[in-house]
Amino acid sequence: MAKLKAARRRKIPKSQFGLPGSRRFPVHDRAHAVAAKGRATQQYRKGKLSKASKDKVHARANKVLARKTRKGKR
Repeated sequence: MAKLKAARRRKIPKSQFGLPGSRRFPVHDRAHAVAAKGRATQQYRKGKLSKASKDKVHARANKVLARKTRKGKR
C-alpha cells in the first residue's frame, strides 16, 4: 500500500472515509479498507474509539472489500 499524502487525502470525498465527519480511516481502495479495519480495532482496544464507531468503520470497509475487482486490477 502506498503512503497517502496530504494533498491526495484532501481530494478524497468525505463519503470514502470510515468516519466521514472527522475524515478518519480512509477506505477508498481495498488496501486502505483492510488497514482501516485493523486500525479501528486497534484504537477500540486502546479505548480511544467507541464500539459504534469501530462497527461503522468495519461496515464501510466491508462494502469496499465486497466490490468486484475490475479486469486487470486486483
